[in-house]
Amino acid sequence: MQLVVARIGRAHGIKGEVTVEVRTDEPELRLAPGAVLATDPASAGPLTIETGRVHSGRLLLRFEGVRDRTGAEALRNTLLIAEVDPEELPEGEDEYYDHQLVDLDVVTADGTEVGRITEISHLPTQDLFIVERPDGSEVMIPFVEEIVAEIDLEEQKAVITPPPGLIDDRAEIASSRDDASGRDES
Repeated sequence: MQLVVARIGRAHGIKGEVTVEVRTDEPELRLAPGAVLATDPASAGPLTIETGRVHSGRLLLRFEGVRDRTGAEALRNTLLIAEVDPEELPEGEDEYYDHQLVDLDVVTADGTEVGRITEISHLPTQDLFIVERPDGSEVMIPFVEEIVAEIDLEEQKAVITPPPGLIDDRAEIASSRDDASGRDES
């Protein structure tokens, strides 16, 4: 099974180094010198890590065959993908790989169906569930403890306790505001 472990950012300096947005809890293992990684788009790789170092809190990598800034810039936004054993699970109790979360049904605590997770978006401050609703629309749900109450891999569901407005349709929100204010639009 393949796992996205990083996204290549901008070039750093003139000797082919790039910044990377780490998407793994084990960068010392998955992004170590000598690691050979598949890429998305596939035409950019595979890439072999030659060196890695931390500079000002950012991981910098250099790949074999990439010797200048132009080559490094050409890799920008490329995803780095590692091959992992499908039975390998994260060490922490509340840690999950993306592949464990994608396709989970999302329901509220009272059992109301919200949709199905189609993607995990990794942002600097938090991760987001991209959830496809039954009507085909999408909603983004922050993957934070205050909102995601439970992940049940056996039942294949994520239980959420969303704040008002997070998953409500705009029309429903406007209607409830009108009802609360006593206005009659007719």
